[in-house]
Amino acid sequence: MSYRLSDIANSIGARLEGDGGMVVSSLAEPAEAGPDSLALCMQKKYLDDLRAGAARSAVLWEGADVEGLDLEAMLFVERPRLALHRATGMFASEPRLEPGVHPTAHVDPAAVVGEGAAIGPMCVVGPDAVIGSGARLLGQVWVGAGSRVGDDCLLHPQVHIGERVRIGDRFVAQCGARIGADGFSFVTPEKSAVEEVRENLSAAGGELRDQSWLKIESLGGVEIGDDVEVGAGTCIDSGTIRSTKVGDGTKIDNLVQIAHNCRIGRDCLLCGQVGLAGSADIGDRVVLAGQVGVSDNVRVGSDVVAGGASAIMASVPAGRAVLGHPAHRMEDALTNFKHFRRLSRLAAQVADLRKRLPEDGGNG
Repeated sequence: MSYRLSDIANSIGARLEGDGGMVVSSLAEPAEAGPDSLALCMQKKYLDDLRAGAARSAVLWEGADVEGLDLEAMLFVERPRLALHRATGMFASEPRLEPGVHPTAHVDPAAVVGEGAAIGPMCVVGPDAVIGSGARLLGQVWVGAGSRVGDDCLLHPQVHIGERVRIGDRFVAQCGARIGADGFSFVTPEKSAVEEVRENLSAAGGELRDQSWLKIESLGGVEIGDDVEVGAGTCIDSGTIRSTKVGDGTKIDNLVQIAHNCRIGRDCLLCGQVGLAGSADIGDRVVLAGQVGVSDNVRVGSDVVAGGASAIMASVPAGRAVLGHPAHRMEDALTNFKHFRRLSRLAAQVADLRKRLPEDGGNG
């Protein structure tokens, strides 16, 4: 796959200086770029690697210091990461799977497979399931009874779609994603120790007693909008009565847990190892960085940004940036962290002051 630099410049919205007729066959980081690669030098810290490397062409940001760069062509962009999106899209290769049903796949006679859809090796499509036009199930994919996969979806190997799942168009699920498993919801015949702790915020009182956990079944399914992507190993549980919902355009990273009855809005970004407890309500355009946890029944307003490993234990108003455990305003969290680092010094100073005080406290 090769392109002329002039064509790449037009596609990514870059200003070209130099030989636009040069042909490149790959993208590379500056330190690894060869003569036939287009080096992606998106930040100042990579300029030394670019100067020392073998690249003849590079993508740089507008205003970059190009002194000492022995390049035959340069592409300047206003937003480097947006240019990266466009450039990688040019060089990416889509999984190939011919339309039709592979001989080793099983499609129930009551299922509906849309025009141009491809059902790969060892896939299973259950009764009354619907596979949209142009959808691709790459291999060992399971689609449960009565579920719908929209048009132009891409399900990578070993994706599992349970029953009563509704998925919109252009959905992408990476390997091993699980959508529509039962929610983790149990109850005891009598009030449990967990219920007592939640009510009293202290250790459970009374006599110790045997307790057995009884399962609350998941009848609600999952509803996913258009243009959603779900990462490898991520789990989205079915709702108890109503469906668990994910809004249009939301992107979910690997190893994310979304519990029963959660609602996630449009264009959210949930990074690796995020965990949402049951009935968490996430607004639109929310960003949860890696390992953020959200307690059950908590509301996170639209346009909230939560820093990595934050524990959101209470509702967060729209537009706020939060950090910490428990999560609070990001600027306050950073200030408190600075104070925390000084605690040992402060304790030593207090101890020294106490030594200087008279034994009677200065009242004698």
